Amino acid sequence: MDTSMNFSRGFKMDLMQPYDFETFQDLRPFLEEYWVSSFLIVVVYLLLIVVGQTYMRTRKSFSLQRPLILWSFFLAIFSILGTLRTWKFMATVMFTVGLKQTVCFSIYTDDAVIRFWSFLFLLSKVVELGDTAFIILRKRPLIFVHWYHHSTVLLFTSFGYKNKVPSGGWFMTMNFGVHSVMYTYYTMKAAKLKHPNRLPMVITSLQILQMVLGTIFGILNYIWRQEKGCHTTTEHFFWSFMLYGTYFILFAHFFHRAYLRPKDKVASKSQ
Repeated sequence: MDTSMNFSRGFKMDLMQPYDFETFQDLRPFLEEYWVSSFLIVVVYLLLIVVGQTYMRTRKSFSLQRPLILWSFFLAIFSILGTLRTWKFMATVMFTVGLKQTVCFSIYTDDAVIRFWSFLFLLSKVVELGDTAFIILRKRPLIFVHWYHHSTVLLFTSFGYKNKVPSGGWFMTMNFGVHSVMYTYYTMKAAKLKHPNRLPMVITSLQILQMVLGTIFGILNYIWRQEKGCHTTTEHFFWSFMLYGTYFILFAHFFHRAYLRPKDKVASKSQ
């Protein structure tokens, strides 16, 4: 019994030994203090959408193929690296401690690996707003689910980062995973490389699955709120449930129009 426990602990330590770059100086205090800046960023983002669309209304679209390839490729590589590290960490927790501790995740927020990748994850939500610039400058249809999702994810990520929302561990991990597939697809599409025809549908399906699982983890977090690492409030649960709920409705509606009603001319969410 003792040997098994020691092996489990050693396995966990060896598996998630942080790389040198993951021991980067902790910027959490700075980001927690200025998390409200995310509201200003979103306001500027929405204003730039209006300005950009107005500016492009009487102008020819830009091609931007090479910049788009590089942009998508960078975000794909970043997402893949984030996926490998966070999923590995989450798997370690799950198989050594149990599923509950992956939901009651607050006690792991000071771990070097999670501290580093959650910091980059938050910053990536600001960077990803640039996706919209490519859509506007290339005069592609900008649908509601795109800008609503981009803006509210930034706000929720900032909120979750500041308050160490327990279910945020799964939020980050799942998002990294979906984005690693999504931006790889964007890169292939921008480079005009052959890809499976059903890949866009698979990506939307993964996004819907993420919303379903996110809602489940949020509910479990609230049920287990008295457990160590699972402390949350009704306010946290409400906003988490509302956002996941609206995301599910919007992505499910998009999926229905895009893939179940092919005769409709639906604007693809992809770039």
